[in-house]
Amino acid sequence: MLTLTPAQSAPAGSTASSSAADALMVMEPETDQHLAVLRVPVQVDDANIAYLQDALWVERPARLFRSLLAETLRAEGGRLVLEDSEASVPVAGNRLSGRLIAMGYDARSGSVVVRYDAIRTGPKGDVQTRRFESVVPGVAPVPAQVGPALNKAANDVAAQVAEWMAG
Repeated sequence: MLTLTPAQSAPAGSTASSSAADALMVMEPETDQHLAVLRVPVQVDDANIAYLQDALWVERPARLFRSLLAETLRAEGGRLVLEDSEASVPVAGNRLSGRLIAMGYDARSGSVVVRYDAIRTGPKGDVQTRRFESVVPGVAPVPAQVGPALNKAANDVAAQVAEWMAG
């Protein structure tokens, strides 16, 4: 089974606190139905999707990606980062939401692709959007290669998002 492991992580014992207005809430990204399952999608051509044989996620890809984003942002430090599953916490003033468009294997190019449209909403309602993407080429369509490549691409996108959020 496949999972995502953060390349950057907040050190043990680190703490963060802030007002609700300064906190960042990372929302689970929306996805199309082909990413709302535990299977790894394979883009066969422009109109057809299959699934990689013998490869399953431990959890829905959108949830794994949200956790990876949140942990990467925590590792950057400087602000309290919450995940939308932490419902008992008051709503944060800053939100990172978006749509996970691709997180799978592209058979046409022999590569893994992670594509995320991010939406940053500030405490005063100001909104910014940006598309992030990472492609890892030269990957064979087998779980032993696709899994690590997906982890690498997802971490690359998470690092890009963290840099954007810091700016």
